[in-house]
Amino acid sequence: MTYSAISLRLLDKADKEILKLPRSVKGAIYDFQHKFKDNPGATGLQLKQLKGHDRLWSARVNDEYRALLLRLADGDWLIVAVKHRKDVYDNLGRLSYGINQITGGIEYVDLQIVEESVLRRAAPARPEPARTPTQPPQPEPLFALFSDEQLTDLGVAEPLVPVVRTLTTEDQLLGLVEYAPQLTGEVLLALADGKSYEDVLDQVTAPVAAPEAVDPEDFQVAAERPATMVTTTDEALREALEGGNFGRWKVFLHPTQAKLVGRDYSGPARVGGGPGTGKTIVALHRVKHLVEQLPPGRDKPVLLTTYNKNLAADLRARLLELGGERLLSRVEISHVDQVALRIVREAEPGSKKQTLDDSQALREWRSLLDELDETGWDAQFLHDEWTQVILGQAVTSRTEYFRARRAGRGKSIGRAERAEIWQLAERFTQRLDRLGRQTWEQVAERAARLELEREQRIQAIDRQREEAGGLDNIHLQAGSGGWLRYRYQHVVVDEAQDLKAAHWKMLRAMVPRGRNDIFLVGDTHQRIYNNHVTLGSLGVNIRGRSAKLMLSYRTTRQILGSAIGLLSGEQFDDLDGNEETLAGYRSILSGGLPELHATSDWDAEREAVAERISDWDDIPLEQIAICVPTNAMAQQVAYTLAQHGIKAVEIGPDGTRDGGGVHIGTMFRFKGLEYQRMIIAGVRDGLVPRDAVTHLEHTDAMRYRRELQRARSLLFVAATRSRDTLAIFWHGTPSRFLRPLLTG
Repeated sequence: MTYSAISLRLLDKADKEILKLPRSVKGAIYDFQHKFKDNPGATGLQLKQLKGHDRLWSARVNDEYRALLLRLADGDWLIVAVKHRKDVYDNLGRLSYGINQITGGIEYVDLQIVEESVLRRAAPARPEPARTPTQPPQPEPLFALFSDEQLTDLGVAEPLVPVVRTLTTEDQLLGLVEYAPQLTGEVLLALADGKSYEDVLDQVTAPVAAPEAVDPEDFQVAAERPATMVTTTDEALREALEGGNFGRWKVFLHPTQAKLVGRDYSGPARVGGGPGTGKTIVALHRVKHLVEQLPPGRDKPVLLTTYNKNLAADLRARLLELGGERLLSRVEISHVDQVALRIVREAEPGSKKQTLDDSQALREWRSLLDELDETGWDAQFLHDEWTQVILGQAVTSRTEYFRARRAGRGKSIGRAERAEIWQLAERFTQRLDRLGRQTWEQVAERAARLELEREQRIQAIDRQREEAGGLDNIHLQAGSGGWLRYRYQHVVVDEAQDLKAAHWKMLRAMVPRGRNDIFLVGDTHQRIYNNHVTLGSLGVNIRGRSAKLMLSYRTTRQILGSAIGLLSGEQFDDLDGNEETLAGYRSILSGGLPELHATSDWDAEREAVAERISDWDDIPLEQIAICVPTNAMAQQVAYTLAQHGIKAVEIGPDGTRDGGGVHIGTMFRFKGLEYQRMIIAGVRDGLVPRDAVTHLEHTDAMRYRRELQRARSLLFVAATRSRDTLAIFWHGTPSRFLRPLLTG
């Protein structure tokens, strides 16, 4: 037999199995794949077909381990498992493989391992007296209401249906899910959660269904479908062997994610989904996909942006990890305020204004009100009115302000009150000008105006060119100060829910309207700033081009359910004027329920936190985080940990400081981060939410509801940073947000 152009890939499930093997075996697997691609028939590899299987073969990895491979076609092989040699050759009928009739992807199952996992989780057998007529019947099978045909129509792997029929407890179900193909696990967990056949078909099965008819014998075509998650390169294999949970995102995309990454959109598109569903991963792979479609060049026609500096730095590092310097060389990566500031400085090169954040701007408002001896207005209300209404709607005159809409701003104000507010806003802007200062909101609005003007000039040139039969008007171009063009061909936005209206107007004007122009990902349940926008009104029309990711890869079902409970009673928008829900949001990971720790006072709480971390001596400190409501509390917790000999680093505006240790920060700092174990401390009444929010209940009902929702979202973000363990601490009266957890 001769061999040429040998292809050897690694199935996703095999990757997870290999991660549990000794390091020496992983190294042997890496060597094995090189030898196999050179010559599968080499004597040392001992390649042979397994009895009773037309496609399944085994090959020698080292003295102790064997690779199980599917032969897809001549020269095209897929590693589906790596096992100790004593576990390979007995009871070969247990090894099942095929093409899923729904997804068209290749699935491999070791039925013996699945059955053993289910049995291990069965309730321990106890001697019982003979059953009497009054004794309760045996437990009802979990999926008795669904026929075999319904289960397979939803995507459950057909060889597993007999095992599914034996399941009577959630523990047994989780034992099956651990080793079952991913779609099987998702379907069964959704049904077990009480979803109807129709809902599971719509929410779980349909998004990953193959668009064409599936040939159950064509394994080579099946290997190319998104549902067959495989490695394809040496680098990808190395990541699969060494990267663990953190490296796999570069190699494997869930079929739903892969479809969203590669889709051709007729205009702006949005991907939503709860925490840990891989929205940022989709955004990064989307950037890579867009760059791969570009003609050769040295410019940067793709903008990747988000709402703050920490996240932008993380996006840069991850994009570099995904595609190297070559990919990075074609992408501009900046947080959105940095983009806006660059635009403004480009237009005003001599300006040396200092830019203020919200807390600094609020101090200036308070100073102004003190100087004027003005006690009738609240500084926070005035700042919000100025940023959200006056700047947010680009209001430039008192007359325009009298007509401006104030939807969502809470208490109504009359004409006389608007006149007072306008006068105070003018004084505030004059004060900032005099001090040589500006707010980020002013920068964003100025950048939006500049980019809109630039876009209008480009459109005028395009119209003139069209009228002239494709010829350029040199005089018109010269008058514009240069040959104008849009700054970018594509814009990709991460954490879209936290961008302001002015940001969206600026981004919309930076890219020509057309196919694949703007791609955004975000989740309004994680909105941590009061930036409520309707994208359609800002020229970003995502209607009909929205999709949701429903599967969490980060945190367990137990933590996820508790975190969703923190949001109970709140309604969220979808960035386009409609309601957004977490219906169907799920995880196939399992673990313990969140820990709840009540203490007497703040000193006792800090001591309890330190003791809990001391107990976690089985993982690196960098995989533990502590989240608190205020900066002062973060410093106090760090001091207490130091007294216990536990090193800690605080997360600041630029991320973590140098050195290893437990990460400590406020809830705002943890957006976009994840840890193996998470502690949320200080979750008491008066801090979560703050007393200042509670006081709004009877003075400004709309603002109260908005601030209450934001406080819930912050706690939700903090709770969903954890992968394995979540511990919540408080002293005194627990936060009202914890009631679903305390009474559940």
